Amino acid sequence: MEEQGETRKIQFTGKSSYIVSLPKQWINELGLKQGDQVRMVRKGSSTLELYPPKFESRIQKKEDATIEIAEDEKADSLVRKLVSLYFLGFKTINLKSKKGRLNPIQRKTAKEAVKRMLMGSEIISDSSNGITIQVLVNLLELSVDGAFKRMIHLAKSMSNDAILAVQENNFDLAQEVINTDDEVDRFGFYIIRQLKIAIQNEHVLKEMGFRNARDCLGYRLVVKNIERTGDHAAFIAKDFLEFKKPIKKEILDKLKEMNDFSLTVLDESCLSLFKEDYFQAEKTIKKIEEITKYEKKIRDSSKSLKDDEEIYRVRRLVENIRRISEYASDIAEIVLNMNIEKTLKKTV
Repeated sequence: MEEQGETRKIQFTGKSSYIVSLPKQWINELGLKQGDQVRMVRKGSSTLELYPPKFESRIQKKEDATIEIAEDEKADSLVRKLVSLYFLGFKTINLKSKKGRLNPIQRKTAKEAVKRMLMGSEIISDSSNGITIQVLVNLLELSVDGAFKRMIHLAKSMSNDAILAVQENNFDLAQEVINTDDEVDRFGFYIIRQLKIAIQNEHVLKEMGFRNARDCLGYRLVVKNIERTGDHAAFIAKDFLEFKKPIKKEILDKLKEMNDFSLTVLDESCLSLFKEDYFQAEKTIKKIEEITKYEKKIRDSSKSLKDDEEIYRVRRLVENIRRISEYASDIAEIVLNMNIEKTLKKTV
C-alpha cells in the first residue's frame, strides 16, 4: 500500500500531556474505534512510530524466519539459504527438517556457517529436531563505518602478506592469508545486512550517516570490490602453496612495487569515499592508469626466464595484483556517481 502522509498540529491538554488527532479515514481503514489502544515507539531523535497492538505480531513475524530443510538437501544449498535470510535482516532464524530430524552433516554445516560467515550471530538452540540462530549484534556495537574500515584493513593486510609469503617462502603465512579471507567475507555479509535494514528504515539510514538509499547501493558495490580484493590476495597465496617454488628475487621486488602501488590507490579510492570527494576520486582514477608502467617493468625482467611454469606463475601474480588496482578504480567510479550532484552549478 502506498504510504500516506498528513500534517497535524500538536495540542496541549491538561498540565502535562500533548495530543495529536488522527485522520478518520485512517481509523476506518485500520478497523479501529474509540477506546482502542495504540502503541507509540520513539526511534532515535527524529522518528515516532505509531501502530495498534493487534498488528504487533505481524512486526514480530517479520523478524523471525523458519526454513524447512529436505532430508537430502546439500550443504551448499543450506548455507545459501542461511546467508540470504541473514541479508534480509531477520533476527531469529529457525532451521527445521521437513521430515523427522536434521542429519549430522546438515547440523555441522549450519553451525560452521554461523561461526565463519554470520557476524553477530549465535546458536541459542541446537538439537536433532532443529537449530535456532539469533542475530545479537546491533548498530551501536559495530557501526557500518567501523566494519567497513576493518574490512579494508584486512583485505590490504592479506595482499601484503601474500606477497611476503612468496618472498620469504613462508607456507604458514600463505595459509593464514587464505584463512583470513573468511573474516573479510564475514564483515562484508554484516555490512550488506545493515545496508538492507537501512534501506527499509529511514531512521536507521540517517543513524548510519547515509544521505539516501542510493548511497546504500553505492556502499554495497564498494563492499563487493573489497571482497574481491581479498579473494585475489587469497589466489596469490593458493598459487604459492600449489607450486611451492621460489621466484627470481629481481622479479619479486618489482611485483612488490606493483602491489604497493595497487594498495595505495585502493587507499586513495576509499578515502575519497569517506570524504565524499568527487575530485579526489577523479584524480585517483587517472593515477591508476600508471599500473601499466609496473607491468612493463615486470615483463622486461621476465624475458630472461626459461622455465614455463615460472613464467606462468609470474603472469598469474601480475594479473591478481592488477585486478586489485582495477577494483580501486571501480570504487573511485562509484564515488563519482554518488557525488556528481556536488559538481553541478547551482541555479538561482
